[in-house]
Amino acid sequence: MNQPDYSKSWRMDETYIKIKGQWNYLYRAIDDQGLTLDFQLRKKRDFNSAYHFLKRLLKTYGLPHRLVTDQYGATLKAIKKLTREGCLHKGVHQCSKYRNNLIEQDHRFIKWQQVRSASYQSTRTAARTLYGIETMHAIHKESRKKPGLFGFSAYQEVDQLLAA
Repeated sequence: MNQPDYSKSWRMDETYIKIKGQWNYLYRAIDDQGLTLDFQLRKKRDFNSAYHFLKRLLKTYGLPHRLVTDQYGATLKAIKKLTREGCLHKGVHQCSKYRNNLIEQDHRFIKWQQVRSASYQSTRTAARTLYGIETMHAIHKESRKKPGLFGFSAYQEVDQLLAA
Protein backbone atom coordinates (compact mmCIF):
# COMPACT_ATOMS: atom_id res chain seq x y z
CA MET A 1 0.00 0.00 0.00
CA ASN A 2 1.49 3.37 -1.01
CA GLN A 3 1.75 6.25 1.44
CA PRO A 4 -1.36 8.41 0.93
CA ASP A 5 -1.12 12.09 0.07
CA TYR A 6 -2.24 14.02 3.12
CA SER A 7 -3.92 17.38 2.85
CA LYS A 8 -2.53 20.45 4.61
CA SER A 9 -5.92 21.23 6.14
CA TRP A 10 -6.17 19.46 9.49
CA ARG A 11 -8.74 18.84 12.20
CA MET A 12 -7.60 18.05 15.73
CA ASP A 13 -9.65 16.89 18.69
CA GLU A 14 -9.53 14.70 21.76
CA THR A 15 -11.93 12.10 23.07
CA TYR A 16 -12.03 10.01 26.21
CA ILE A 17 -11.23 6.31 26.62
CA LYS A 18 -11.67 4.26 29.79
CA ILE A 19 -8.64 2.21 30.90
CA LYS A 20 -8.78 0.24 34.16
CA GLY A 21 -11.79 2.30 35.22
CA GLN A 22 -9.96 5.63 34.72
CA TRP A 23 -10.62 8.13 31.95
CA ASN A 24 -7.72 8.67 29.55
CA TYR A 25 -7.68 10.93 26.52
CA LEU A 26 -7.06 10.07 22.91
CA TYR A 27 -5.73 12.99 20.88
CA ARG A 28 -6.38 12.59 17.16
CA ALA A 29 -5.71 14.57 14.00
CA ILE A 30 -7.16 14.00 10.54
CA ASP A 31 -6.88 15.85 7.26
CA ASP A 32 -9.83 17.28 5.32
CA GLN A 33 -10.13 14.00 3.36
CA GLY A 34 -10.73 12.14 6.63
CA LEU A 35 -7.37 10.35 6.62
CA THR A 36 -5.86 9.91 10.09
CA LEU A 37 -2.62 11.83 10.48
CA ASP A 38 -1.72 10.79 14.01
CA PHE A 39 -3.16 9.81 17.38
CA GLN A 40 -1.78 9.66 20.88
CA LEU A 41 -3.14 8.26 24.14
CA ARG A 42 -2.57 10.48 27.21
CA LYS A 43 -3.54 10.17 30.87
CA LYS A 44 -4.50 13.84 31.15
CA ARG A 45 -6.38 16.34 29.04
CA ASP A 46 -4.23 19.39 29.68
CA PHE A 47 -1.89 21.93 28.11
CA ASN A 48 1.16 19.63 28.09
CA SER A 49 -0.73 16.81 26.37
CA ALA A 50 -2.09 19.13 23.67
CA TYR A 51 1.26 20.87 23.22
CA HIS A 52 3.29 17.67 22.82
CA PHE A 53 0.74 16.14 20.45
CA LEU A 54 0.71 19.25 18.24
CA LYS A 55 4.52 19.48 18.32
CA ARG A 56 4.78 15.83 17.20
CA LEU A 57 2.22 16.46 14.46
CA LEU A 58 4.11 19.49 13.14
CA LYS A 59 7.42 17.63 13.24
CA THR A 60 6.00 14.72 11.25
CA TYR A 61 3.86 16.54 8.65
CA GLY A 62 5.21 20.10 8.52
CA LEU A 63 3.11 23.25 8.62
CA PRO A 64 -0.60 23.05 7.82
CA HIS A 65 -2.47 25.66 5.77
CA ARG A 66 -5.35 25.36 8.22
CA LEU A 67 -5.75 23.79 11.67
CA VAL A 68 -9.31 23.49 12.98
CA THR A 69 -9.91 22.71 16.65
CA ASP A 70 -12.67 23.04 19.19
CA GLN A 71 -12.59 25.79 21.80
CA TYR A 72 -10.94 23.81 24.59
CA GLY A 73 -8.69 26.17 26.57
CA ALA A 74 -5.63 23.92 26.87
CA THR A 75 -5.53 23.36 23.11
CA LEU A 76 -5.86 27.09 22.46
CA LYS A 77 -3.03 27.78 24.92
CA ALA A 78 -0.81 25.16 23.20
CA ILE A 79 -1.49 26.70 19.78
CA LYS A 80 -0.64 30.18 21.09
CA LYS A 81 2.65 28.89 22.50
CA LEU A 82 3.54 27.15 19.21
CA THR A 83 2.73 30.37 17.34
CA ARG A 84 4.98 32.39 19.68
CA GLU A 85 7.77 29.83 19.16
CA GLY A 86 7.43 30.20 15.37
CA CYS A 87 6.35 26.59 14.84
CA LEU A 88 2.91 27.67 13.59
CA HIS A 89 1.98 30.71 11.48
CA LYS A 90 -0.62 33.23 12.61
CA GLY A 91 -3.94 32.88 10.84
CA VAL A 92 -3.60 29.11 10.38
CA HIS A 93 -5.70 28.19 13.40
CA GLN A 94 -9.49 28.25 13.21
CA CYS A 95 -11.68 27.63 16.20
CA SER A 96 -15.01 26.25 15.03
CA LYS A 97 -17.46 23.89 16.59
CA TYR A 98 -19.06 23.10 13.22
CA ARG A 99 -15.94 22.77 11.06
CA ASN A 100 -14.68 20.17 13.51
CA ASN A 101 -17.67 17.89 12.86
CA LEU A 102 -15.56 15.77 10.50
CA ILE A 103 -13.28 14.57 13.29
CA GLU A 104 -16.15 14.31 15.79
CA GLN A 105 -17.83 11.87 13.39
CA ASP A 106 -14.54 10.06 12.89
CA HIS A 107 -14.39 9.34 16.66
CA ARG A 108 -17.50 7.16 16.41
CA PHE A 109 -15.53 4.08 15.29
CA ILE A 110 -13.43 4.23 18.43
CA LYS A 111 -16.44 4.96 20.64
CA TRP A 112 -18.31 2.03 19.13
CA GLN A 113 -15.42 -0.30 20.02
CA GLN A 114 -15.29 1.10 23.55
CA VAL A 115 -19.01 0.50 24.11
CA ARG A 116 -18.53 -3.12 23.07
CA SER A 117 -15.58 -3.69 25.41
CA ALA A 118 -16.66 -1.36 28.28
CA SER A 119 -13.08 -0.67 29.49
CA TYR A 120 -9.57 -1.65 28.47
CA GLN A 121 -7.57 -3.61 31.05
CA SER A 122 -4.22 -1.92 30.40
CA THR A 123 -2.73 1.03 28.56
CA ARG A 124 -0.80 -1.40 26.35
CA THR A 125 -3.99 -3.25 25.36
CA ALA A 126 -5.78 0.03 24.68
CA ALA A 127 -2.92 1.38 22.56
CA ARG A 128 -2.65 -1.79 20.48
CA THR A 129 -6.41 -2.05 19.99
CA LEU A 130 -6.67 1.62 19.00
CA TYR A 131 -3.77 1.18 16.57
CA GLY A 132 -5.60 -1.77 15.00
CA ILE A 133 -8.86 0.18 14.76
CA GLU A 134 -7.07 3.13 13.15
CA THR A 135 -5.25 0.83 10.70
CA MET A 136 -8.41 -0.97 9.60
CA HIS A 137 -10.29 2.32 9.36
CA ALA A 138 -7.45 3.76 7.22
CA ILE A 139 -7.65 0.77 4.88
CA HIS A 140 -11.40 1.28 4.59
CA LYS A 141 -10.98 5.01 3.85
CA GLU A 142 -8.37 4.31 1.18
CA SER A 143 -10.52 1.60 -0.42
CA ARG A 144 -13.37 4.06 -0.89
CA LYS A 145 -11.10 6.23 -3.04
CA LYS A 146 -9.97 3.38 -5.32
CA PRO A 147 -11.92 2.88 -8.55
CA GLY A 148 -13.63 -0.37 -9.34
CA LEU A 149 -16.31 -2.24 -7.47
CA PHE A 150 -14.20 -5.25 -6.50
CA GLY A 151 -10.75 -3.62 -6.51
CA PHE A 152 -10.29 -3.95 -2.77
CA SER A 153 -9.21 -7.05 -0.91
CA ALA A 154 -9.00 -6.69 2.87
CA TYR A 155 -6.89 -9.83 3.02
CA GLN A 156 -4.28 -8.43 0.60
CA GLU A 157 -4.12 -5.10 2.45
CA VAL A 158 -3.61 -6.74 5.84
CA ASP A 159 -1.08 -9.18 4.34
CA GLN A 160 0.92 -6.25 2.91
CA LEU A 161 0.82 -4.45 6.26
CA LEU A 162 2.10 -7.51 8.10
CA ALA A 163 4.86 -8.08 5.54
CA ALA A 164 6.16 -4.51 5.90
